[in-house]
Amino acid sequence: MNLCNPIIELSDIRLRYGQEQIFSNVSLQVCRGDFMAVSGPNGAGKTTLLRILLKLLKPTSGRVTYFDAQGKPTKRLPIGYLPQKSGIDIHFPITVRQMVLSGLITGWGLRQPADAEQRLGEVSERLGLEPFLHKPINALSGGQLQRSLLARAIISQPEVVVLDEPLSYVDKHFEQQIYHIVADLAKSSTIILVSHEMTVISGMANKHIIVNRGVEVCQNTHHGPRSPYAALKYHNRE
Repeated sequence: MNLCNPIIELSDIRLRYGQEQIFSNVSLQVCRGDFMAVSGPNGAGKTTLLRILLKLLKPTSGRVTYFDAQGKPTKRLPIGYLPQKSGIDIHFPITVRQMVLSGLITGWGLRQPADAEQRLGEVSERLGLEPFLHKPINALSGGQLQRSLLARAIISQPEVVVLDEPLSYVDKHFEQQIYHIVADLAKSSTIILVSHEMTVISGMANKHIIVNRGVEVCQNTHHGPRSPYAALKYHNRE
């Protein structure tokens, strides 16, 4: 029997927009070390669920609780977030370099660590960002912007990585690279990933959350540890 060391917990979440009930009595526990895949039809509320989990959207009622490594409630939890492209203001006057480095600035201290440049170099090389680090983000293609946003999400090596459709706009070459990056992240971080492409992701995840019509969240837990790399090897043989 696997015991859960919770890192995020949603309790009795309800969300209503006007007369429309989006979520009703949703409770969900994310355990430390989980790789949680989230799927569901368009408009079902997947991104809305993530925004509640990230405390970017306040539910009508219910509670979101973060926990530290000792299992005690905490207000601070290092989270890296890759939003959908539609949630980004591409006309904001910022370069790729500045945007990626902003992932190292916490709301608690507004300071970058001493190894910021080293981290920038490593993540830029891994995601192929070097040629356009000094470009404004409005000059990027969809795939380049997606890779830049992923770099911002992971540069701080956060405890939790939340990825909303990370494969959007990415070509096949970098799609494989992102799969491997996510597999590496899963070694040390808790992963919550929304995707329409579950062929590989479902094999990498140990939990699968289905958001259906924005009302019901179903949780299916695989028994035993899953290897993200095993899923990748199987996919690459296809």
